Amino acid sequence: MMGSIGAEMQDEILRKADVMAEACPSRQILNHVTSRWGMLVLLALLGGTQRFSALKRRIGGVSERMLAQTLQLLEADGLVHRHAHDVVPPHVDYTLTAPGRELAEKVVGLTGWIEANLPRLTPAAA
Repeated sequence: MMGSIGAEMQDEILRKADVMAEACPSRQILNHVTSRWGMLVLLALLGGTQRFSALKRRIGGVSERMLAQTLQLLEADGLVHRHAHDVVPPHVDYTLTAPGRELAEKVVGLTGWIEANLPRLTPAAA
């Protein structure tokens, strides 16, 4: 992780961020965001704060394991905030952070374009 390197070195890496470069840390975040489940979690949370079970119902086909893993990755990337309430039984909410919301809005554009152009892209879908 970047926390183990010096602040000056970290600043230099971030200034030279280039997703096309093999060692660029932005690739890790790009991988998390552009995974099938990452994009769908961002879209689902764009509607507001949700609990795990609501997300699982909203995102068809995702397993509990994959949803939990995806939420953890997006939380570590600073895109999703996890709020654990101090109650019994445990109650956990997930919401987008400000950068997560910005990114989710861009994902809406991409997925909207794909849905609108699906007949042109996949003859079998027509």
